[in-house]
Amino acid sequence: MVVDRRRWMGLLTVAGLATVAGRATAAGRGATKGKVVHHVFFWLKDPATAPKLIAGLKTLRDIPVIRELRVGVPADTEKRSVVDGSYHVSELMIFDTVEDQARYQDHPIHQRFVATCGDLWEKVVVYDSIDV
Repeated sequence: MVVDRRRWMGLLTVAGLATVAGRATAAGRGATKGKVVHHVFFWLKDPATAPKLIAGLKTLRDIPVIRELRVGVPADTEKRSVVDGSYHVSELMIFDTVEDQARYQDHPIHQRFVATCGDLWEKVVVYDSIDV
């Protein structure tokens, strides 16, 4: 009887963890309630063009749906295996909704930025998330 009870408790635990994991995945993938965090990392063809890219990124502040815009370069922090400082410039934007982030993508100022600065980078990585 003890073995059966332990096996039953193990199955309940696994089932509970699967349910929690499923809810977390569903909440994370389909969530649209929280603010949208849009973080972009740029690797430049020529690092000397960073000032031009930074100036171009700052023009995006005029897009009304952007709630917050931060532009930065790698910080000279402690070197650790989990820190990737290989990029040249980053931008962090906050939007109220996923729809606002889509409006930003189509906005003429953003389109002009891409047309003006798109030839500066060799690689771009974007991380979008929803505040939970």
